[in-house]
Amino acid sequence: MRSKVTVVLLFLNVVLFAYIYWYDLPRIDALKNLEAKRTVLPTEIASMDSFTRTTRTGEVTKLEKRGETWWITKPYEWPANPDAVQHVHNELQFLQNQTSFPVADLARNNQSLADYGLTDPAITVEFTAAGNPKVYKFLVGDDTKVGNRLYVLPPDATRVHVVGRSLADAVGLSLADLRNDSVFTIPVFEVRSLNIQTAAPTNLKVRLRRDATARWGFESPILARASKVAVEVTINALNELSAKTFIEPREADLDRTGLNAPTLRVTLEGNARRETLLIGNAAPTAGDYYAKIEDKAVVFTLPLSPKLLDVLRASQETLRDTHVVDFDPATVTALTISAPGQPELALQRLEAPPTPADAAAATAESAPKDGWQVVTRITGQAPITVPGDPEVIAELLKKLQLLSARETILPNKQVHYGFLSDAPSAADLERYGFNRPEREITLNLNTGGGLNGKEPSTLVLQIGVSPDEPGKAFARLTNPPFVYEILPDILLATPTQARDYHVRQLRDLPPNALITSVTLVDLGNDTPLYARKLTEGDKNWDAVLATEPETRRAVLNTLIGQLRQLRAQSFAADDFTPDHAESPKSTHPWRFRLDYTIAFNGADPAQATPSSLLLTERLGGAIQIAGTADFGGVVFNLTQEMIDALSKLIYADKNDPGAPVSVPAPAAAPATTTPAAPASEPAAPAVTPAKP
Repeated sequence: MRSKVTVVLLFLNVVLFAYIYWYDLPRIDALKNLEAKRTVLPTEIASMDSFTRTTRTGEVTKLEKRGETWWITKPYEWPANPDAVQHVHNELQFLQNQTSFPVADLARNNQSLADYGLTDPAITVEFTAAGNPKVYKFLVGDDTKVGNRLYVLPPDATRVHVVGRSLADAVGLSLADLRNDSVFTIPVFEVRSLNIQTAAPTNLKVRLRRDATARWGFESPILARASKVAVEVTINALNELSAKTFIEPREADLDRTGLNAPTLRVTLEGNARRETLLIGNAAPTAGDYYAKIEDKAVVFTLPLSPKLLDVLRASQETLRDTHVVDFDPATVTALTISAPGQPELALQRLEAPPTPADAAAATAESAPKDGWQVVTRITGQAPITVPGDPEVIAELLKKLQLLSARETILPNKQVHYGFLSDAPSAADLERYGFNRPEREITLNLNTGGGLNGKEPSTLVLQIGVSPDEPGKAFARLTNPPFVYEILPDILLATPTQARDYHVRQLRDLPPNALITSVTLVDLGNDTPLYARKLTEGDKNWDAVLATEPETRRAVLNTLIGQLRQLRAQSFAADDFTPDHAESPKSTHPWRFRLDYTIAFNGADPAQATPSSLLLTERLGGAIQIAGTADFGGVVFNLTQEMIDALSKLIYADKNDPGAPVSVPAPAAAPATTTPAAPASEPAAPAVTPAKP
């Protein structure tokens, strides 16, 4: 039984192979031959590396492939549009006929190639293939009388083919469509240097180069930093330039167009290639200029924006880095601030700043918080040290990093940059106030020195003012000695008093600590204005404040929260005096005292530690001074939240003055003149002083 099945299967296989051999293979071969007959051009068209088009009028256009780039080489040399060339190549490579007939049959029908426009063709196409010197010639003749098709004669010239009209549209593209209108072809990421040369009388040569760290710098006419953003924006603007109109060779008079002595010469250098644009006289069309590529003969008109022209003509200023100091705040280990008649002030980082690799690897949670100390050095005394506020010092470093040359808009709307002198004389330094600078700031960095730029270094910044030029300030580094005009705001941003950098957070109680009592006393008559305390067993203020009106409850919650995390808005004086409050402009008597106790174990109010704040009147909407002997004795301005909370307790039955209370009120003011509280917030009732 099994042998019979095997025989049957073998027989069926023989029949199948016979069918394939005698029927399917001839059909497949016939289809291949038909496909080959429909293909017009030889397979070499796939590797085309040159293309020449000659029209019936004798106009010749030639394109050649150089490396991976196509160029127009006739009638002039210019980069070709890669998309247009690809379109032409695809049309030729996949060209197929609709029908065809042998050239040998034409004579028997009393016809010739002239009847199809192939003796004097509309377009003659010649192409070569890579690695093959043979030139293939392809003729495009007349249109067919019906069907919107063309007659063409391929290189073998054995058959006339009828093809679609799209062939003529592709190989007949105008020169304007075939060329790449972009003037520069080097992208910004490849550009290694930018050179700009102006014409007489300045004949200024500016050269900028990008280093290994992608930073730009001037090599000529001076050694200076360049603005990375400004340089790369300018290069992008140059890459966006497009030729508008190409001038006929007989009209391209280099003297008339100003290209024999161009007003601007701009060069981009990339990887083993460079491109130079020459800009000549203004063309008749507004905003256009005659231009050419230095090593090419063709002249064209080029639209140029006034803004780009201004940047190129004044590139030694417009592309320069306006920042006075170039440093990374994270690398600062210390800075010293000096001013005439003031003791030297030093800000020192307590933790070594992280390296760039450490900073990149650290997360927001794992990154260590910077610690700073403020050191005041007075001759003949031991240094005075106070803790520094990281946020305040970080803001100072940011302002120094952003310190820039002043920009002024001139009446003609041009920008004048405050680059005053690149090589100042001794007389210049004296005139700008550097013989006795208002500020001298020394930055110690953990990088930036040595040949590899990774050794510690020091920068010395000087700020000068001149009595002859009020409202102006000047800055320079001791090396290099460039002088900049700057805004004088930097003098206010770099105070020389230690208190201006003192840590603002005076107290931050742990969660288990508890404020057990609060008493606000009017020192004018030694009368308590408000007093509340926790009773034994109270773990928080919820039960005590439940008896207070809703508005008072919110005020007391705010006050207790501010006392738990006591913070100074700023510091008003260096020393605390129990008799009065010192401020930079005047003195003020202490008017109130805020007494409170803190139980640090959170469980035994009887063992609480007493503390107090002396307070002035509210000196304005956002000013009220406090002082305490705690924390080594400090005098500081309260935060706005605490000022508002205290005011609602102090002036619970009065108008909130927003100005010193010492101004007398009218003697006989009627009761109805007191403004009613808003409907959304009921007026606070009068407070009966409670016993502490």
